[in-house]
Amino acid sequence: MMKRMKVYAFLGALVFPSYLLAAVTVPDSTSRKSVMLDEVVVTSYKEKKTLREVPASISLISLGDLNKKNLVDFKELSSYIPNLFLPDYGSKLTSPIYIRGIGSKLTPSVGLYVDGIPFFDKSVFDFDMNEVNRVEVLRGPQGTLYGRNTMGGIINVYTKNPLDYQGLTYKQMVGNYGQTQFSGSYYGKLSDRVGYAVSSRYKHNDGFFVNAYTGSEADNLNQISTKGKIQWKTESGWDGVFSVNYEYTDQGGYPYGLLDNTTGQISDVNYNAYSSYRQGVLTSGLSMSYSFDDFVLKSVTGYQNLDDRQAIDQDFTAEAKAFVIQTQKQNQFSQELEMRSKDGKRFTWLNGLFGFYQTGKRMVLYTTQKDYDEPSYGLAAYHQSTLKDFLLKKLSLTVGARFDYEKAKQDYIVWKLSADQKEQTTRLNDSESFTQFTPKVSLQYQFDASNMIYATTTRGYKTGGFNISFSTEDERTYSPEYSWNYEVGGRFSAFNNRLYGDLALFYIDWRNQQISHAVANKTGSMLTNAGKSYSKGVELSLNARPADMLNLQFTYGYTEAKFREYQYGDADYSGNYIPYVPQQTLMLGGDYTWNLSARYVDRLIFSAQYTATGRHYWNDSNDVRQGFYGILNGKLSAVKRNLTVDLWIKNAASKEYMAYFFQTSGKYFAQKGKPLTFGTTISFTL
Repeated sequence: MMKRMKVYAFLGALVFPSYLLAAVTVPDSTSRKSVMLDEVVVTSYKEKKTLREVPASISLISLGDLNKKNLVDFKELSSYIPNLFLPDYGSKLTSPIYIRGIGSKLTPSVGLYVDGIPFFDKSVFDFDMNEVNRVEVLRGPQGTLYGRNTMGGIINVYTKNPLDYQGLTYKQMVGNYGQTQFSGSYYGKLSDRVGYAVSSRYKHNDGFFVNAYTGSEADNLNQISTKGKIQWKTESGWDGVFSVNYEYTDQGGYPYGLLDNTTGQISDVNYNAYSSYRQGVLTSGLSMSYSFDDFVLKSVTGYQNLDDRQAIDQDFTAEAKAFVIQTQKQNQFSQELEMRSKDGKRFTWLNGLFGFYQTGKRMVLYTTQKDYDEPSYGLAAYHQSTLKDFLLKKLSLTVGARFDYEKAKQDYIVWKLSADQKEQTTRLNDSESFTQFTPKVSLQYQFDASNMIYATTTRGYKTGGFNISFSTEDERTYSPEYSWNYEVGGRFSAFNNRLYGDLALFYIDWRNQQISHAVANKTGSMLTNAGKSYSKGVELSLNARPADMLNLQFTYGYTEAKFREYQYGDADYSGNYIPYVPQQTLMLGGDYTWNLSARYVDRLIFSAQYTATGRHYWNDSNDVRQGFYGILNGKLSAVKRNLTVDLWIKNAASKEYMAYFFQTSGKYFAQKGKPLTFGTTISFTL
């Protein structure tokens, strides 16, 4: 306990003197120039405030950050954001996301929106990052505004606006392990108020790990994506965006080797059957808004289609024991209507209605064939309002509430297979419904546009559902989980805006946590509910520009997440750490620009980042863990007019670590982290 208090005291001593200095600084005179760091004044999607005014712990990765840090894949965001962890499952079938210790391997606990369209299924989270303009991560429960399965937080991703970007861009990357990417985009305007964009990308790698049994790479990848977007504004007050994206992936995967837990050594991949994952995802959205005199009315319509196939050697050995094929087809429709007051008033409000309908069909083929028909739908109504100058000048009170209703069905059929026919042996048909009221209260004191403090209390909620793998009837379903999140924090700016940052401390009281278990004597995993859990910690972000051409960033997250009461079978895990939760995340990075104006080079940009992930456990019993490790990445860019040449390296020190772990049939398996990779990227714009 004393050790944790020392950590909090140290971070508080580091931040608050700068904050107090900023709070009492005399306003700048007209002769002084305020320096604003790269793209930090951005409007929040839902609340229509600058991110510096939202009473929540928020991180922003701008377009400049994405380019300088060479973040081209969604999973690479891990550890760049305080208390954000994205373990590498081995394919795109599952992309677990953990924020502040809240997450799950099987069902999302963190929400993802792309251009305002919700992505519900874990299989679509690892999407193509081509043409992304910025990424926002809001930590802590966001259910009041965003609804289902956002207990850990929300990730908002925005693609480029064709009214802001014009021209043709081509980019080509080559690297070791056969890494190849080709991408192109064109942004144009039909008029000053109508813009359009088309883009496409092809991505390939030979794979990073060799299967000793077959002698070929286990995790090769081929992927193609294409996007289209049209955006318009009218003089009469109508604004709109229509987008359509398609992505197809064909990859090998699951480069798992036997783990010797006494030595920590991971054996080479060695299984007899090639394992693969194929996925096609179509996403489209239409967003329209109309500005009345006193309020804005907005409609967001989304559609997503997922069609995939997993083929996996599920015993992961050289023996032909268990080869499983799983397919799924999903259609998801969502509709949101939102009415909000215009800015600039003492009292502002937001009302919304949200609904979705999702169809899902799965098939699992092993010694039997299992078919699942899983339709679900949900409706929600929400409200949030803010009163400025509440009791005191510059003090604001925000209250919000949301009511959700959701109903899920599952039609489950088991077929016995023979040489020439299949016979139905089991059929179960059930439905579950869930309701939840999600309140939120926050207070914030806004010293000025860049400095504020806040306190927030929020209810978190994650819906229940059906398992697709289970041994007994009572294991077929799992219940919702709930939390109360208590948070205090602040944002500060100092030295004429050359330094800014934010600090947050949180405590989460967690009930009925959904925990993943291997199914007894069978393949697959299922969810059950733990008793009581908690998560507490701190988050710090600092951004500085000590010189005009030098930018520095530092982020740190500390989380202690434990089971308070949890028994499963004969085992008692109370007091153990929750799996997949790093106790620390850290990023230290920077970039420097040389303006040369030479014959062949206009400027050079060097950037480097050190990202670290703290100790975390991989199972409930806490007998398998990954210790603290760090990764060093770097990039050098040479720019001449419209041409840019990048030299980049990732995991420059060849750090070995365990990227994923699981247990099956009494054996431990793990996946190694990706090795040192390097390459070059050439891009030009016209």
